[in-house]
Amino acid sequence: MVLITFVEIIKLAITSLALGIIFMGLFSRKPKNVYDMMHKKRFKWEDLRFAIIIAAPAVVLHELAHKFVAMGFGYTASFEIFYWGLGIGLLLRLFNSPFLIIAPGYVTIGQAALSNPLAYKLIAFAGPLINLVLWFVAFIIIKTKREELSHGALSFWLMTRNINLMLFIFNMIPFGPFDGAKVFFGP
Repeated sequence: MVLITFVEIIKLAITSLALGIIFMGLFSRKPKNVYDMMHKKRFKWEDLRFAIIIAAPAVVLHELAHKFVAMGFGYTASFEIFYWGLGIGLLLRLFNSPFLIIAPGYVTIGQAALSNPLAYKLIAFAGPLINLVLWFVAFIIIKTKREELSHGALSFWLMTRNINLMLFIFNMIPFGPFDGAKVFFGP
């Protein structure tokens, strides 16, 4: 069984780029100066790169956790882009909306997983668990190394901590299509 296909790698790259664009205005490595505030439309590759480095691991590792845990149980699983979710997120970013929708993708899992409620719940919890682990790592690094970190590194770890906590809480909502509903209520 192939762990990840070339098509999935392309989909993950597209998702990462879209996440970078969506979060680019929120995650900036350098503090804003007067010039930046006066020229808000100016595109900065560094801000895109920084946003991708922060946002993509939170989402990509979350989705890959679902995939690999499902595969560990012997089920077929593949990453898919949710084009509507990405499109809405990009439109909200384009119009500088104060709200964000982060629904860039999902993992499809074979129907056999529905027959094993425990496996189904563990597969569902794998994604949020990764976000919790990433939050915890960032929390520990900030707590123990804060004085040693450069401004850019501290910004990275603070934003990594925040996005992963937000994704954990949001995904654990026990409602509708969220992972929390699958964790608490099963298939």
